[in-house]
Amino acid sequence: MPRIVLTGATGFVGAHAIPALQARGFEIHALGRRPPAAEVAFHPVDLLDAASVRDVLDAVRASHLLHLAWYAEPGLYWRSAVNLEWVAASIALVRAFREAGGVRAVAAGTCAEYAWGPDRLREDAPCAPATLYGAAKDGTRRILEAYAGETGLSFAWGRLFFLYGPGEKPGRLVGDAIRLLTAGARFRTSPGYQRRDFSHVADAAAAFAALVDSPVVGTVNIGSGSAAPIRVILERIALLTGRPDLIDFGARPLSASEPASIEADVERLHQEVGFAPYYDLNSGLAHTLNATARRCGGNGGHF
Repeated sequence: MPRIVLTGATGFVGAHAIPALQARGFEIHALGRRPPAAEVAFHPVDLLDAASVRDVLDAVRASHLLHLAWYAEPGLYWRSAVNLEWVAASIALVRAFREAGGVRAVAAGTCAEYAWGPDRLREDAPCAPATLYGAAKDGTRRILEAYAGETGLSFAWGRLFFLYGPGEKPGRLVGDAIRLLTAGARFRTSPGYQRRDFSHVADAAAAFAALVDSPVVGTVNIGSGSAAPIRVILERIALLTGRPDLIDFGARPLSASEPASIEADVERLHQEVGFAPYYDLNSGLAHTLNATARRCGGNGGHF
């Protein structure tokens, strides 16, 4: 049974990655400050403490690594200097993993690394991040790819697009819309014509599990490959909740800097990794609604 170290196991993607990895036969060793809800081997450690992380990795001696942990406070992570701490922590983690005998590592990137503009973003599209978060991820990828090339480490970078699903924090589009509409509160949003590539979080987690279980190296987009207008997504949520009267399109202005479309080209994910998603947008939104607590409150919106 291959042994894998998982970071971010209590996070949005990480919690869903555990069953996906278990289904592929991995023995999971989760690293972090809090144990995940699932029954896996847990090693309490501050991932920003490189010496402590090295000690744990020396003891675990895993063959695989899936690194999902990063600073992700909604509304703050785009510009926070904390991103710099995670650049250093991620580099130290992968180095310690390799030096402890690890052979295959996958880490999570972001579509914010790209120069947004083309209607469909392939992995070889130019990277010109507009935020500190995107720059930190892009820099980390470049360093780790170079390190992998020097040390013979099999390394892949899963570039995440937009997510929704059970367990997402407040401040995200789909979860906020479901909570507010089911509570009978108004949802204020932009006109909603910008197109975004959204995936159900369980599909994204399963894609990472498939990627780490494959020999594919380099950058691989983790997305649906089919962007939808924000307006369409919200209208579908409104129909599912029975409250189309509560969405205020145009109540919030759309930033002039927002691109009209952000969509993943997922040919590598489908053809080389061999992954196909379980949910489409309709079934994924219905599943998320059914799994979301009915009690919610507040006012506001997103996008």
